[in-house]
Amino acid sequence: MRYFLVILLCSTLSLFAGERQKVTLGFGPYIQSEPYKGTKDLILPSPVIFFDNGIVYARWSRFGIYFLGEKKEDYAWGFSVTAQPRTLGYKASDSNYLKGMNERKSTFEGGLAFSASYQNSKYIEIMLLGDMLNRYNGWISRAEIGDKYNLGDFTFYPSMVLLYQSRKFTDYYYGVKNSEATADRPVYSPHGGLEYGAQTYIKYPFTKELSALVNLRYDIISKNAKNSPLTDDNYIYSGLFSLIYTFEY
Repeated sequence: MRYFLVILLCSTLSLFAGERQKVTLGFGPYIQSEPYKGTKDLILPSPVIFFDNGIVYARWSRFGIYFLGEKKEDYAWGFSVTAQPRTLGYKASDSNYLKGMNERKSTFEGGLAFSASYQNSKYIEIMLLGDMLNRYNGWISRAEIGDKYNLGDFTFYPSMVLLYQSRKFTDYYYGVKNSEATADRPVYSPHGGLEYGAQTYIKYPFTKELSALVNLRYDIISKNAKNSPLTDDNYIYSGLFSLIYTFEY
């Protein structure tokens, strides 16, 4: 699915060869903590793509296609179908405490999104997403509101994020089955819950085209996830450090 969306983006770019479209491409390490007992931080190479022509868009590693909306000089809004990766999970070999647990895998989530922006600065986005790879076989909803600020040469894009994770999501990633239970790891089957997050992008230009981009994010996991015998922390922190190149196509 990920490669299909990248191909779709490139194909759409070719359709707008007569118009000037801004594209940002980059690459860098992505770091994410894991809330599970005894596990190490996740470090992955991550491509970075930003593009939006009012028909298709890419926002870091999430892709979408608009099917309804409007784009004006001062504001824009749109409904879209979208897909994104979900980097969460573990293997039994990731820590001594997890021995005997079945693997919980990362997945891709897809669904519907509504986004709106004002004066190319303030924005809000609401999404309803389901598991595309049948890992947890559930759904999540996500709302984000943010703004844009300049401080010298730095540009900041802070936002607040609220996620509701369904029972199946929470049970898959934080639950303990009967077959996995031990004396110090009891059976646990949680309900859904709310996760709260705050993040910011920080951009610093070296030249007109080349910039550094940093993403910093901190999430407080739901109460039901925190109460799991598998978790050591009530938070997940993550960050991206990337060089990006912006050009017009």
